[in-house]
Amino acid sequence: MKVFKFGGASVKDAKAVKNVADILKFFPKENILVVVSAMGKMTNALERLTDAIFYPAKNAGDKKEDASKVLAEIKKYHFDIIEELFPSKDHPIYNEISNTFVELDWAVDDTPTENYNYEYDKIVSLGEIVSTKIVHAYLKEAGLNSKWKDVRDFIQTDNTYREGKVDWELTQTLVNEHLMTAIKSPLEGDKRDDGAIIVTQGFIGGTSENFTTTLGREGSDYTAAILAYTTNAESVTIWKDVPGVLNADPKWFDETKKLDQISYQDAIELAYYGATVIHPKTIKPLQNKKIPLLVKSFLNPSEKGTIINEIQSPLPIPCFIFKVNQVLISISPKDFSFIAEENFSDIFNLFSERQVKVNVMQNSAISFSVSVDADERKLPDLIKTLQKQYRVLYNDNLELITIRYYDQATIDRVAIDKKILLEVKSRYTVQLVVKPL
Repeated sequence: MKVFKFGGASVKDAKAVKNVADILKFFPKENILVVVSAMGKMTNALERLTDAIFYPAKNAGDKKEDASKVLAEIKKYHFDIIEELFPSKDHPIYNEISNTFVELDWAVDDTPTENYNYEYDKIVSLGEIVSTKIVHAYLKEAGLNSKWKDVRDFIQTDNTYREGKVDWELTQTLVNEHLMTAIKSPLEGDKRDDGAIIVTQGFIGGTSENFTTTLGREGSDYTAAILAYTTNAESVTIWKDVPGVLNADPKWFDETKKLDQISYQDAIELAYYGATVIHPKTIKPLQNKKIPLLVKSFLNPSEKGTIINEIQSPLPIPCFIFKVNQVLISISPKDFSFIAEENFSDIFNLFSERQVKVNVMQNSAISFSVSVDADERKLPDLIKTLQKQYRVLYNDNLELITIRYYDQATIDRVAIDKKILLEVKSRYTVQLVVKPL
């Protein structure tokens, strides 16, 4: 069995959904598990809806969005796609999606709980539910042997909302019970020489209490890896709008090069440092079972793309990763004593409790500095708490540049018109926190 993951860009409109069907037709004899993200930028839109529900406007002059208007935009976006894919209004997909959206209607009308992360997962997860139902319906319309499965029935997590931690043992049991059985059992009318297609959701999971969790932003890649691991898949293919893994983001570099092959180790490092083409948690489950990962273009599916596997050789060229909207926080004891192990333990506990991820860190005798993503909900509370015990300084609107397989020329290249505030080097990687001049 193969696992295919299609992200938001690959199902952003009716034409893109049709393209997914065309790609799957290249594999008529294969059993394929298709993991699908929310359509286009719908995760962003559902985040806006969550904010509008959780933080409603208090008066007429408030700039906060109206939840009903955001929900109307979300519904229109999906039904425009449905109308193009299914011209007949008698098609059952119209009622099915309308019924799914009832959950969002309830969310808008009801008073939310005090747990923002719980509400976030309950609302934002519906992007994947809706997209997979539409894709599944179209695959059947196109004559493919498609089955729809709810991933929450077999990927089980704890109750860490927005960052669900997978219960691997229970997930394995449920995959064997629900997913492998579905792959092996024929559909009515199946041609016996055709492979089965299972359509399921990325990004989301379920708890033992049947609550919905999400696996972290852009977590659909991780879903594909979890399912590949638990089904012993032959390979995973992530379908992107780029020809493969590039040595830099085209948004930042005019000249980029495709990497034909990458080791698991380098892929883990690149993902960890923020390469957006692969989710950071994706590689390790695949490496553990030596399952190759392919990154291919859904625009040109016949091209080879990039393969990530057991190769041991280092990359032949430097790779650049840029992260913007960074905040550099410097933490020092108020009495100017040394930063010691007990300080690190205390500081990291505070970061963990508030789910603030450290992108790079550096310590001196009396100071500990970290760069983190700017987050207006998490950081103010974290900084306020740190200030009770420590002296805290911070700079915002910064950039984090990571270079894998660097040399001085590459550092000089990215540092033009920038002031370097922090620099951390290892044998193969350098990280620079910079401020544009």
